[in-house]
Amino acid sequence: MNKTKRKIFNTAIKLFSEKGYDNASVEDITAIAGVAKGSLYYHFSKKEDIFDMLLQEGMGLLKNSIEIKTKKCTSSLEKIKAIILVEIKVIVKYEDFLNVVLSQMWGEKEKNQKCKKAVFEYIKIIEDIVKEGIDNGEFYDGDVEAIASGIFGVTCSSLIYRLKKNREVDVDKVYKGFIDNVTRTISIIQK
Repeated sequence: MNKTKRKIFNTAIKLFSEKGYDNASVEDITAIAGVAKGSLYYHFSKKEDIFDMLLQEGMGLLKNSIEIKTKKCTSSLEKIKAIILVEIKVIVKYEDFLNVVLSQMWGEKEKNQKCKKAVFEYIKIIEDIVKEGIDNGEFYDGDVEAIASGIFGVTCSSLIYRLKKNREVDVDKVYKGFIDNVTRTISIIQK
């Protein structure tokens, strides 16, 4: 992505996070990015294209990171631990991305449906690992969708924690706290 397109994209993400997607106008984006409207339309045919790219790139980053980190894991529990660590790191580093996705999941508009679909596809990855853990006797039998959604929700709460504390999150500290709770909740063998 060239410098101008990246600048427009990053500015839009920040504005979508701060003002909400509907309240962030093309004029706002171009003014803050310091580019002409024509430059925005050269790179993106409409504001929705920026949103689609945000969703595709952000969820792609999360999925790719998870795939890389879980590939070498030998147990389902190790995979869940890897997922939690990656999620916390991504959430902390790309806070604006997550703000946009979570805020746009609610509603029936096309962008809301796209966000739901992307998040549910991601949670399906976690569901598959939870099911694997149940099937191989590592995890207690339970509602796979609820457990996977809970794992995603727990890690998303690190963003709320950061906002509440109004400071940077100590990733290792938050990770250790979450791991202890998740491990006790789902694991048959306490590690």
